[in-house]
Amino acid sequence: MTRRSLVLAGGGMRVAWQTGVVRALREHGLSFDHVDGTSGGIMTTGMVLSGQDPAEMGRRWSELDLRDFGSLLPLTDYLKGPWALPALGDADGVVRKVLPALGVDVAAIRSSAVAGTFNVADFATKTCVAVPHTEIDLELMAAGMSLPLFVPPLRRGPRVWTDAVWIKDANLTEALRRGADEVWLVWCIGNTPYWGEGPLEQYVHMIEMSAGGALFAELQAAAAAHRPFTLHVVRPRHPLPLDPEFLAGRISADTLVAMGYRDAWEYLASAVPTGVPKDPGCTAMREPVRGVRFRERLRGRTAGGPDLLLDVTVELPLPPDDTPSPGARLAGHVDHEPWGGRVLLADGRVEAAGTGLDYVARVNLSGTWRELRAHRELADDRGPDLWSDAREAAFHAGDGTAATLRLGLREAARTLGSMEPYGAHGFRDRAEALGELARVGWRRALTRG
Repeated sequence: MTRRSLVLAGGGMRVAWQTGVVRALREHGLSFDHVDGTSGGIMTTGMVLSGQDPAEMGRRWSELDLRDFGSLLPLTDYLKGPWALPALGDADGVVRKVLPALGVDVAAIRSSAVAGTFNVADFATKTCVAVPHTEIDLELMAAGMSLPLFVPPLRRGPRVWTDAVWIKDANLTEALRRGADEVWLVWCIGNTPYWGEGPLEQYVHMIEMSAGGALFAELQAAAAAHRPFTLHVVRPRHPLPLDPEFLAGRISADTLVAMGYRDAWEYLASAVPTGVPKDPGCTAMREPVRGVRFRERLRGRTAGGPDLLLDVTVELPLPPDDTPSPGARLAGHVDHEPWGGRVLLADGRVEAAGTGLDYVARVNLSGTWRELRAHRELADDRGPDLWSDAREAAFHAGDGTAATLRLGLREAARTLGSMEPYGAHGFRDRAEALGELARVGWRRALTRG
């Protein structure tokens, strides 16, 4: 019998993305004997071992107040001056607000039938300690997410607990030690050749080098020890937005969860029983073509009466004029009570269709995949089609569900406000991406080249 470990790597608050991955893996029929979390992945591990359903995990992320991640040190600490400051803030918000709001239940974790480990660095010994689920508490979980400079370590007797990301960001060795034949690694730390400028991006690059280097060293050690196992890696196609974009509202928890679901099904659709090669390419991502991301929420009623909401986030690439478009992708969900509430979208894409465009995706309805399609007619003018008379979409799904969805003026304004460049670096590059979209319009961007 195959023994599986689910290894949830870190990635800051962006690990909301992992919730969508967990939902797809669950729908695919996978179960795990062991769950391991490092850094931000500790939150997902805590939610899974608390016994939460993935749909509930998504709801909790959607309702979470991200400001709760930040809490201030006592005033006397700030009076010491910047060179004696323990950190920029403390972990009280995570312990008292974030973890409880995410439904992390220590009693449920300690009694879980599924084994779990939470990786925390012991600075006193400079080692990564895999704390068993039977011994975990909220303070230790928060310590495992306490990045130096931002949050001080947790001191308990001779031990100084902090984030393990500088030692490792995914503990494959622990999964193998516990007898895993199959390891499912959920990875959301960036891995491209791009080197950015500025202190934030370079701090992130340090994490990328440490996390990736440790992972590849563990894979080499397993190979040298002739330890056989199958490795599956679920990762985004492109690096996820950084935490400041999440905090600033440039991307939402709903979108990250939907992206995780989309990315997981993209891997599952092509996964083979032998997994992926155990080399540095296993977590590699592509730097995206410069483009603009935006979110649309269209509402309406089906013929039978129940309300339906289509919530999509579109990634619209803007390649040079002589370069074919790689195609626009979308992630999102449908809220429709007859479908059991919120249903996430897989294989989401945008297609040019006549004088408009189609939002196309698949939905899993009680184990059966159905295609849905929402046609958006566009106006003749260029630029974002928000204020014309064509703020409607004809929605059809493979189970016979149909509706006319509308983009209200308030939602249109929110769509305009959600427009965010991606694959663009620096103020000028970002401004040029927005200007390019206004110049060419949606349809031409889809069909250029």
